[in-house]
Amino acid sequence: MKVVLFCGGLGMRMRADNQSLPKPMMPIGSRPVLWHVMRYYAHFGHTEFILCLGYGAQAVKDYFLDYRETASNDFVITKGGRHVEMLSTDISEWSISFIDTGMDTAIGERLRRVRPYLEGDEMFLANYGDVLTDAPMNDLIDEFADTDNVAQFLAVKPQDSFHVVDFDDAGQVSGLTPVADMSMCINGGYFALRQGIFDYLNEGDDLVMNGCVRAARDGKVRAVRYAGFWAPMDTLKERTVLEDSYKRGVSPWTLWRDGSSGHRRIEPVADGVPAYA
Repeated sequence: MKVVLFCGGLGMRMRADNQSLPKPMMPIGSRPVLWHVMRYYAHFGHTEFILCLGYGAQAVKDYFLDYRETASNDFVITKGGRHVEMLSTDISEWSISFIDTGMDTAIGERLRRVRPYLEGDEMFLANYGDVLTDAPMNDLIDEFADTDNVAQFLAVKPQDSFHVVDFDDAGQVSGLTPVADMSMCINGGYFALRQGIFDYLNEGDDLVMNGCVRAARDGKVRAVRYAGFWAPMDTLKERTVLEDSYKRGVSPWTLWRDGSSGHRRIEPVADGVPAYA
């Protein structure tokens, strides 16, 4: 199944570091977060990628044009280093389309601009290119296939550390609740889509706040609550946490490292909404 990745973000909340890089190219270890996302999908057999490029497009292109398999795979050298035998590879079986979708283009419009590359694909996947998870992707796809929805996405608990304040008109505080302890969920950025989503997208639209909102009014959008690992990389703080965790060998999203199949783990269903943990 093809995977559309939105790679044109400015990453303004990370500008203090790696000034020239687009957000999906910010590294975790020796590889950019975009690579980690792609390896996740490839683990489940989805190796046809469409990159929607914008800001920093050349950095994305150059990275893959100059890709070094030896940076993340075992190999043997002989003849004084003149011959390299790879013992494993990461991207040799991947197909990657690099499509310029504009500098300041909304995500829904980026998707519209790559629609010609999705012809013949009734269903496809999409991702922001900077969000990590260990969710059982193929199980999610199977469940989506059994519906007539045009969009499905992970619904996850927010990672923010702020508190929600309850207070009256006089300003008297009655309680403070960490947002992570609330029942609310946010869009986790892992989408399964059908061609029908384009019926809800107009020129210049955002995928979620325009396309999905319209489709939801017609009962055509599905959310899957996920309580397993999920982490965005929107800020320097979030990147630092992921980088430190990766260095310690704690990286739940790297399912390809231990051959994990991403087993389906079910939580009790609430209000008819499926949930994974």
